[in-house]
Amino acid sequence: MSKYFWILSFFSVLFFSSCVDDEQPLSQPFVIAFANQSLNYSNIQNEQKIELDFSKPASQNGVVIIEIVDENAEYDNDYTTTPKAQNKQIRLPYEKDANRLSFSFTNLIYPFDRADKRIQFKIKTIESDEAYSIQGYTQLTISFEASIGATLAPNVGGPNEPNQVYIDLSEEKMFEVRRDQWDFGFYTGNEFRVILNGSIYMAAKKLLVYDIDQVTEDQVKIFFPQVAVGTFDAQNAAYIDHPSGDINQTAIAEIADNDDENSVYLINLGYEVGSITPAIGSVAIAGDHRGWMKIRVLKRNGNYLLQYAKLNETTHREIVISKNSRANFSFVNLQEHKLVEAQPESTKWDIGFTVFTTLIEGSGSYGNSDFIVHNRLGSVEVYMVTETKDQTFSSFSKSMIDASKFDKDIRTIGSNWRNVFEGTVIKNRFFILKDTEGYFYKLRMLNLKNTSGERGYPRLEYQLIP
Repeated sequence: MSKYFWILSFFSVLFFSSCVDDEQPLSQPFVIAFANQSLNYSNIQNEQKIELDFSKPASQNGVVIIEIVDENAEYDNDYTTTPKAQNKQIRLPYEKDANRLSFSFTNLIYPFDRADKRIQFKIKTIESDEAYSIQGYTQLTISFEASIGATLAPNVGGPNEPNQVYIDLSEEKMFEVRRDQWDFGFYTGNEFRVILNGSIYMAAKKLLVYDIDQVTEDQVKIFFPQVAVGTFDAQNAAYIDHPSGDINQTAIAEIADNDDENSVYLINLGYEVGSITPAIGSVAIAGDHRGWMKIRVLKRNGNYLLQYAKLNETTHREIVISKNSRANFSFVNLQEHKLVEAQPESTKWDIGFTVFTTLIEGSGSYGNSDFIVHNRLGSVEVYMVTETKDQTFSSFSKSMIDASKFDKDIRTIGSNWRNVFEGTVIKNRFFILKDTEGYFYKLRMLNLKNTSGERGYPRLEYQLIP
């Protein structure tokens, strides 16, 4: 990840939805807080909208007073705001029934002249006759330092969960890709390994054949029922990549130096993204089956050579895939016959939201939705914490970190944050994460569904552990 980041200095996140008690509405004050904890100065080339959230619609008109504290940055020289500040204060009027407020921050110097600028916005007071409280994210800091945290809502895309979303915690950046836009990932590290797209339930079987053009559908169709995800057969674990994320346990064997040792593979291409609308609270992950192909992977001058064809084709296509040292994998889309970008650079993401192929002990491969992986190949590690009265999310500090508990297994967060049968977040669990630069973060999930009860709308909070 980039060394320099936005920081928004916020306090503990406020769960507005849980603060409003329908039984005692008059006992709850009107609360205004920043929507995020931090912003990365290096991401603002021109203008950035800064939002404040209300805990409930305003019962009357009012004004929020924002105070500005800057360091190595001068108003109207390095930056400005809309509306304009007077004496380092911004007045933001709002009307009755409003539930959100915003102002604009404009960077006046780009490229940046220095990396030690810091601008902090603080909610000073609210001018209103309505009872109010200033809590939650009461401050927002813009700087080049590592983000101290944020609340994010990755665009997984609803109950069909069409998107994979990768998050760089320290930069508060998200990278989104449609999950059926790639088929294979070719490892760029020392080993020559190929991964399947488990988010669309792909599977692969090694054939005792070394000439791809000689394989026909009649020869391999007997394997169709076996080479699939979700057959509840323990033996089909051999047809998927191991869900721990260990690069040495892929369904496709390591590519050998000698061409004659590299077999043809039967490939189940999995499923298109689902398109039906399921019942509220359910998911519809898998659409139409994408069919079958045959592939063979060879080494060529330090790169990969992929041979591929439909099962009954007697000639094949070829594509050379180079090792891109900036990313964990180089990705290929067979339908479009090209390389595609399906992940950020290896140092530019920490966790990813995805549909996932996992294993059930004794029952083989199985598909999971609402799954969270971490960047094992980027040296990210995680462990789970169960809250006690002495160890809560808000109280957890660096002295409480137990380095012996950090786990490389990318299932560590996985589905352990939710109760799928109840459709709820498990509230007493959070996770400690060491990112690609060695920063420590604590993170917890806030939502599995949107306010309408639909799946595929996760929301998380994370905070830097200084």
